[in-house]
Amino acid sequence: MRIVYFDCDTLRPDHLGCYGYHRNTSPHIDWIASQGVRFENCYAPDTPCLPSRAALFLGRFGIHTGVVGHGGTAADPRLEGAARGFRQSRDEASWMDVLREAGLKTVSISPYAERHSAWWFYRGFSEMHNPGKCGMERADEVAPVALDWIARHGQEDDWFLQVNMWDPHTPYRTPLAYGNPFEGEPLPDWITAEKIAADYAAYGPHSAQDPASFGPNDPAEWPRLPADIATLDDYRQWIDGYDTGIRYMDDHIGLIIEALRAQGVLDDCVLIVSADHGENQGELNVYGDHQTADHITNRVPLIIRWPGQAAGQVEAGLHYNLDLPPTMAELLGARTPARWDGQSFAAAIRDGVAAGRDHLVLSHCCWSCQRAVRLGDAPEGDAPLGDWIMIRTYHDGLKGYPPVMLYDLANDPHELHDLAAERPEIVNEGLRLLEAWQAEMMASSDSDIDPLWTVMREGGPFHTRGFIQAYAERLRVSGRAHHAEAMLAKHALGEWRSPSER
Repeated sequence: MRIVYFDCDTLRPDHLGCYGYHRNTSPHIDWIASQGVRFENCYAPDTPCLPSRAALFLGRFGIHTGVVGHGGTAADPRLEGAARGFRQSRDEASWMDVLREAGLKTVSISPYAERHSAWWFYRGFSEMHNPGKCGMERADEVAPVALDWIARHGQEDDWFLQVNMWDPHTPYRTPLAYGNPFEGEPLPDWITAEKIAADYAAYGPHSAQDPASFGPNDPAEWPRLPADIATLDDYRQWIDGYDTGIRYMDDHIGLIIEALRAQGVLDDCVLIVSADHGENQGELNVYGDHQTADHITNRVPLIIRWPGQAAGQVEAGLHYNLDLPPTMAELLGARTPARWDGQSFAAAIRDGVAAGRDHLVLSHCCWSCQRAVRLGDAPEGDAPLGDWIMIRTYHDGLKGYPPVMLYDLANDPHELHDLAAERPEIVNEGLRLLEAWQAEMMASSDSDIDPLWTVMREGGPFHTRGFIQAYAERLRVSGRAHHAEAMLAKHALGEWRSPSER
């Protein structure tokens, strides 16, 4: 058995051709989808990068591992404690532990562990290659490492190779010599000048007027980025930069596919494409970042080409990314640790049989503190499966979000129209499911503390912690003083501010 896992950072599904995108961003990923099963509704339960990969590789929700943040206590897994033996318990096994138990040599080509000081990530890997730029690598710096490894080991049996690419992540840094393959092509049809104008007049980290966290970009340093996004022309430059990064990455995925073909192993090689999270490109006034527990940030592509199994299929059920490890364990005849939170969807790979959940709970605690419920069948049976997302905000990340938002994803996938006030019965169902999930998770937790509240008590989301006064001044000098005062008033309670600002 040979497996290649293309781990594509910050890749939203709806910017891939196989998910219906109108631009030709992904011919090689599309080919993989044509040979396998494409999952329409797969979500990372915890976002962004660090919490997502913790959930996937440790097989458990962040509320169980403790990893829901990018800094502070909630950026590290909880210790096993007094029961820990000379080695960690097999009950605490990672995804890679299980693959090694199944006889696979596990290999990582990724800077992820260093980028986040997430040294636990190496657990279960037999071999690790760090390209050394902490997530600033381009595909032309990652693919050669993979190609060299395949040239030396591709014909061996029983290996798993993770290839972690970062090109869709800001700042968009595809070499200028590559050009713009989407010059003059239509923009996504949902974005409008009116939407951009409204966002530009509003506020928030990575909003239209502040797309470099708390202010404008520097185009001299990053020429594929506009300073800010005030017009459709600015948005065109912005989205062309994102899509060009995807296409550049896809080109190098194509090189790896060709290397497998040249080694004579492609026909029996499992190919998996996924991501740690998506990327808001204007949704909820976040441009080029991943700051919310919503349909755009938490939804990820998942494509699995497993030779001899179902091909050319689309699975529409609701799944978590952490459902992938138990699925692979089942298909490989390996064990699934009892403490894993995932549920196998092997039937979808083997037989093309739908195998989804009726709802999902999504979390984000790095740029904001939010939990969301991705609903299946809504109350009264008046909405098809999977149409709704209810977002509960505990800390708005300096964005002005209301406590509860609701979106009808079948008719509004870009979350433009908040229907919370119009559909209280859907909101109530989402809140009921969220409360039930939290109670269930805490009942099976090793701790009596929900890590979301750890983040809140340590000063709020890590990436906005300690920035409120500086950002208020940025708003004042950019003609948005009324937003500065509203933001400061909203965050006047001590628990919403960092200790230094209380």
